[in-house]
Amino acid sequence: MLSYLAKRLLLMIPLLVGITIITFGVIHLAPGEPVEMQVAMNPKVSAEARERLRKFYELDKPLHVQYGKWVSRLVRLDFGRSFAPDGRPVITKIRERLPVTISLNLIVLILEFALAIPIGVMAATHRDGPLDRWTTVFVFLGFATPLFWLSLILMYLFGVKLGWLPISGLHSLGYEVHGLWWQVGDLTKHLVIPISVATFGSLAGLSRYMRTGMIEVLGQDYIMTARAKGLPERVVIYRHALRNALLPAITILGLSVPGLIGGSVIFESIFAIPGMGKLFMDGVMARDYPLVMGVLVIGAVLTLLGNLLADLAYAVADPRIRHGRERAL
Repeated sequence: MLSYLAKRLLLMIPLLVGITIITFGVIHLAPGEPVEMQVAMNPKVSAEARERLRKFYELDKPLHVQYGKWVSRLVRLDFGRSFAPDGRPVITKIRERLPVTISLNLIVLILEFALAIPIGVMAATHRDGPLDRWTTVFVFLGFATPLFWLSLILMYLFGVKLGWLPISGLHSLGYEVHGLWWQVGDLTKHLVIPISVATFGSLAGLSRYMRTGMIEVLGQDYIMTARAKGLPERVVIYRHALRNALLPAITILGLSVPGLIGGSVIFESIFAIPGMGKLFMDGVMARDYPLVMGVLVIGAVLTLLGNLLADLAYAVADPRIRHGRERAL
């Protein structure tokens, strides 16, 4: 297992290099430069001033030279400074937004698995029954509904029409002067709509994976043997079948790791949540190359680590995979 882990970690290096080359090239080939975005509202800026800004940001150098300098900083975990007027280090901006994004996405992930796994199991154990049909309609309704449209509807209904919930941000104005429990309640009200929308939209895929996995496992010989021995149906379902049916969910869990850091661009932009997704969107709109590349590199690393964690979780959940891999190594 350790040998397999070491090989996978080594293979991640060329993959990460390839990802950085492609993303770096695509970003710089996109129309518009940071200099143009900064001086667009000031027609009096001369060509000499524009050229000085390009030289200051080292945009006058060839792409391979820019990439080499960026990589040399990256290996020292230096993401450079933002092209924004504040000129702050990229890592500082990311560190400020990271707790918000991790907290929100972790809550959504926990709710998603806590709801989708029971829904999938119940749909599989009541296959083609009324419960299965109703859950199918419910989850595919969530899958087919555009999240931005659902967000706007809920914001209008509960925020504008009824006035029950706030529709943007994480805090109300002047929340600092109130006590701790008031602040907690205010934060909870701000998160009700965003978390509900994000959880509802992600239930369909995971619950369908769980349903399909459970149906396949329930048809295996060892399940029929367990039932023939007279084991209670609850023991058969939750002790013998569920563990093997969780393999597809483990894959989704591993691939959800990047989302804990990267956040959701549309989700955070609609609700004006100051997280990584909104930071990335602001960086793209301003052509802030260091900021965009910093977020993309973090997302790429976490995607590769998520795949590795999913493979390792496979081996833990199913001993047959672990033993087969050890024999192969």
